[in-house]
Amino acid sequence: MAPNNNMRVVGGSAKGHRLKGAVTPGVRPTSERARAAIFNVIPPWLLRDARVLDLFAGTGSLGIEALSQGAAWADFVERNRRQCLVLQENLRSTGFSSQSEAHCGEAARLVRNLEGPYQLVLLDPPYKMGDLGSFMELLSETQGLVDDKGMVVVGHSRHTSLATEFGKLTLKSLRRYGDNVVEFYQTGGIQW
Repeated sequence: MAPNNNMRVVGGSAKGHRLKGAVTPGVRPTSERARAAIFNVIPPWLLRDARVLDLFAGTGSLGIEALSQGAAWADFVERNRRQCLVLQENLRSTGFSSQSEAHCGEAARLVRNLEGPYQLVLLDPPYKMGDLGSFMELLSETQGLVDDKGMVVVGHSRHTSLATEFGKLTLKSLRRYGDNVVEFYQTGGIQW
């Protein structure tokens, strides 16, 4: 896959800043259109000074968007080492290195060791990923990961179906963007 150097931050303090794209086959960055739509749904008060977790981060575009729009901190998890280097470069070039950390490794292993709680968890895993539902269960069951007033936003193919509940996470909204579906889960304490 050729690098996509046309991605930009769509809102906030880094709006318009170009991001380096995918350098690894199979990395499918979240489109600008989808990111703009996602951040139009997320309540601004939830982002303000939030701790954010971007899983299957790829280029880091989702977490960088959250930082640009007011989040205080973001942890990024990306499995591929080469792509992790691109992610780190995107954090440096947008000026968010001091507000973030990139973790290179498997998301299912690393989530148990991250320091939550996170008010916002973002994930747009590869479409070929196995059982996304099991991963959602892991997120819900990992103590201290998702804040009591937190939100989990998950992007996936329209050919994948997810349950309306995963432990303490309940589906609040579902949006379709072409072949992409974005689902917004909330914990019990959040009110939109």
